Amino acid sequence: MSKRYTITAALPYTNGPIHIGHLAGVYVPADIYARYLRNRGKNVAFICGSDEHGVAIALKAKMENKTPQEIIDYYDKLIRDSFNSFGISFDNYSRTSRKIHYQTSQEIFKDLNKKKVFQEIVSEQLYDSEAKQFLADRYVVGICPICKNSEAYGDQCESCGSSLSATELINPQSTLSGSKPKMRNTKHWYLPLDKFENFINEWIIKSHKSDWKQNVYGQVKSWIDNGLKPRAVTRDLDWGIPVPIAGAEGKVLYVWFDAPIGYISSTKEWAYNNGIDWEPYWKDKETELIHFIGKDNIVFHCIIFPIMLHASGSYILPKNVPANEFLNLEGEKISTSKNWAVWLHDYLEEFPNQQDVLRYVLTSNAPETKDNDFTWEEFQSRNNNELVAIYGNFINRVVVLTNKYYEGIIPEIKSRSPEDEKIIDQIGIITKKIGSSIEKYKFREACQNLMQIARIGNKYLAENEPWKLIDKNPKRVSEIINTALQITACLALVSEPFLPFTYEKLISILNIKSLKLTWSDAFMKNDLIPSGHQINEAKLLFKKVEDIEIENQRLKLANNKKR
Repeated sequence: MSKRYTITAALPYTNGPIHIGHLAGVYVPADIYARYLRNRGKNVAFICGSDEHGVAIALKAKMENKTPQEIIDYYDKLIRDSFNSFGISFDNYSRTSRKIHYQTSQEIFKDLNKKKVFQEIVSEQLYDSEAKQFLADRYVVGICPICKNSEAYGDQCESCGSSLSATELINPQSTLSGSKPKMRNTKHWYLPLDKFENFINEWIIKSHKSDWKQNVYGQVKSWIDNGLKPRAVTRDLDWGIPVPIAGAEGKVLYVWFDAPIGYISSTKEWAYNNGIDWEPYWKDKETELIHFIGKDNIVFHCIIFPIMLHASGSYILPKNVPANEFLNLEGEKISTSKNWAVWLHDYLEEFPNQQDVLRYVLTSNAPETKDNDFTWEEFQSRNNNELVAIYGNFINRVVVLTNKYYEGIIPEIKSRSPEDEKIIDQIGIITKKIGSSIEKYKFREACQNLMQIARIGNKYLAENEPWKLIDKNPKRVSEIINTALQITACLALVSEPFLPFTYEKLISILNIKSLKLTWSDAFMKNDLIPSGHQINEAKLLFKKVEDIEIENQRLKLANNKKR
């Protein structure tokens, strides 16, 4: 494995909260991967931060009669607090409004400009005479030329999903004044993507067909097949990072250009705060760079940002971009504008201390290869029938029996029966499968094998029935309980990436923090808990989700839909 890992998660846009689609697509799989690597003793920098520029923020500020700073400050805190409470283990969560990001973005722009990477192009763009400003894509609405939707934006039609430019709209209208915009000349700096087609072909199309996810590879190939075109890196806006060269007064860096640079500036911030060098995490070939994103960001992370890094000449390229598809909600597309979503901050308030339930459900049903659907019925079923009835039940039975028969002390055994050895070996093999699945970004598969350990433990207890043997064959009961406790400890260790809060509870119940067990120990080559070790009393790991709780969530969604 590599010397170090730089793991990035898509920067959330600070014009709204985090919802379950974001979690399933990006943040839960990224956190599982980062936690797993740390458990393997790897050098990890798990990087993220708030994306705080762009038209949507400026537009929301105008609509709410607030400043952009007020908008980003509010949502940055809400998002940051939600991630912390949910257990997303970022090493650094920064903000693109910070000085270090401004400096880093402007330095990279000036470097590429000095190397004559950019093209300066004068073009006609829509201008609002009443508002006295050029109109960014989101400041324009009109009729989609493809599906005829009357409320298409200047960059995308949310009805048919087509990418658009504002000048393609039929009957365009300014969202600022309501007037019909006119065309006016303006100069901008463009990144000539077409000049880097050979680079993208060599790097992805020829080199990553077999090891990148097919949805990612397919989308990149589609863009290449359709031909890449120059893309503006500057805009006429009053909210953003100023373009740092003469002749660019009143222009800012396009958000798609500065946002991915936020990974670099956030890494710098983390490194400076910890007294280490940031450059190896972005410039050393022994570092693996992994981008976790949703499918709507594939083009930026697989074509545009890599071209920026490649053109600079000193940065490494991503080893993989394991983008997920979309998560729908109760059979419909998640819509923030229609409030058809399950918001993370609401969930944390309405289901206190049940972070791991949502993490488990989203991982079990992750949209890894196709769009998937979240339903409250499945949420209840997976909690009650798997986390409570299988995982929690196994742990509780083992701990209760240990305290009942041995006053919480691990019973001593002279040897393990062939049957027990077979179970231990089986658990070790499954543990290796979990690690292998995580390394291949198959988190659903890994989660299924995690639950399989608990299933095997339950089956082992049910078949051996130690409660029937305690008087007849106490020696056998000691073997059964000791073996079951080893499985319990293994389950605790491999649960940490998926269920970090449950892991902490289990470590406390088993009283094994001082043993400093690692993921490698979970391969079950040796006993994890020694005989004579004292464990604590059983505690509730999961509780049933009642019908009324699910009905309340469905009612809440229905009420949102009516508004």
